[in-house]
Amino acid sequence: MARYIGPKSRIARRFKEPIFGPDKNFEKKNYPPGMHGQTKRRSKLSEYGTQLMEKQKAKYTYGILERQFRNTFLKASSKKGITGEVLLQLIEARLDNVVYRLGIAPTRSAARQLVGHRHITVNGKVVNVPSCELKPGDIVAVRERSKSLEVITDALASRANAYSWLEWDGHMAAGKFMNYPERADIPENIKEQLIVELYSK
Repeated sequence: MARYIGPKSRIARRFKEPIFGPDKNFEKKNYPPGMHGQTKRRSKLSEYGTQLMEKQKAKYTYGILERQFRNTFLKASSKKGITGEVLLQLIEARLDNVVYRLGIAPTRSAARQLVGHRHITVNGKVVNVPSCELKPGDIVAVRERSKSLEVITDALASRANAYSWLEWDGHMAAGKFMNYPERADIPENIKEQLIVELYSK
């Protein structure tokens, strides 16, 4: 399964924000990567460059490669509603993202690993496809034999964020995907309209 496994702080510095979560290295070096990061006068990005940067930021934030991202965009553009918002809603409905949002895993990459290693069930059945799209009403749970895993217990012990489109049952270690989130409820700093403009060229 292809995925980005390079240095995350470097990517965060490129976008000038900690897209992978709290990052001490990013705080120490809050400037673009490279030997001239602090001193080089960077030329202003073109319109295309700005749009491309926003798409790349979204891809790295959610851990999606180009083909899947483009296919998700095509699916979003065929649905009713504002294409950019629908795109983010479809990405938020991915199983790996929901596992992360529920607090079962500390990061999206950890969530992908839990799904891939068959620790997660959807509606009582083991699912090992991180990109699986959930539907409103689906129940995402930790597999019974996996509830004692240290990575899961640690993540659940420190879970704090509660999202309006998800419902969590701590006793059952299960969460319900209630509905697709409204754009205002999605905390990620992504200008989705720039992505739509890029793909519409």
